[in-house]
Amino acid sequence: MQQSNGAAEAGAALKATSERPSHPSPRAGERRERAEQIPLGIAFMLTATVLFAGSSALSKWLVATYPIGEMLFVRAAAALIGSSLVILPATGLSVFRTKRLRDHMLRGISQSCAQTFLVIAFSLMPLASAVAINFSAPLFATVASVVFLKETVGPVRWGALIVGFLGVLLVTSPGVDTFQAGSLFALANAILFGTVTVGVRGMTATESAETLTMYQMVFLTAFFTAALPFGWVTPTLQDWGAMVVNGLGNALGQYLWTRALHLAPTSAVVPFNYFSLVWAIILGFLVWGDLPSAALLAGSAIVVGSGMFLLWHESRGR
Repeated sequence: MQQSNGAAEAGAALKATSERPSHPSPRAGERRERAEQIPLGIAFMLTATVLFAGSSALSKWLVATYPIGEMLFVRAAAALIGSSLVILPATGLSVFRTKRLRDHMLRGISQSCAQTFLVIAFSLMPLASAVAINFSAPLFATVASVVFLKETVGPVRWGALIVGFLGVLLVTSPGVDTFQAGSLFALANAILFGTVTVGVRGMTATESAETLTMYQMVFLTAFFTAALPFGWVTPTLQDWGAMVVNGLGNALGQYLWTRALHLAPTSAVVPFNYFSLVWAIILGFLVWGDLPSAALLAGSAIVVGSGMFLLWHESRGR
């Protein structure tokens, strides 16, 4: 999935927008037209969060029976086939025309590793806890921008990072007896995704939603194909269907998430990405009986608040 990783890419896209060379401002009519797309962008983002949460829940359920590589391969292959049937008749092979193949490849590799870590986390800990930790990705993206891009981060942003990490610690409950191994994989996913996103941010400025979707599905399928020799359990008919629905739902979520960023300003739609956590808490309770702890709720609020503050801080600097 982007599976709840949208916050990191969205925050990075916003920062990339603020760094582009200045151009003549758009005509008033164009500005109004974009503003009128905000409700549709929000609707797309909310729908994407429902699909991502559902995909996360299905993934957690499936990996209890099937190897992680197998489940991720079927999901990615189904998403690639579904995306191709919808996109290629309209665009043809021109959808693969790009001058940013390296960026697409890096994004695909990072998504593949991040999804693997995230699904491992799903198998080891409550769904909502893994999703909450995943939302710390924008915090690690900011740290990566300092380390790799030598960007200057003021005391206010450092304060937000420290507070956000304290929220992560609350969610993971890092005591000797309470720390969950799944937290390590969830953190690895957040760190990896946040770090690599810094190198490929701003792709929505030059690439269409269709191009971004197709390249991601191609690279994900190729990566997870390599994992098949490490384990395969023939699924039942019902589980085949669940894997295919998982892939198609994830692909549609990816497309709607990307379209939301095309239709409306990042600062207008990204806040709604955090609804993924709400759906994850609900699904975790309904399917596995996971009751959200006080630490989860408090830590999640801190992580989301820190991410929102950083997003607001970046939008102010545009």
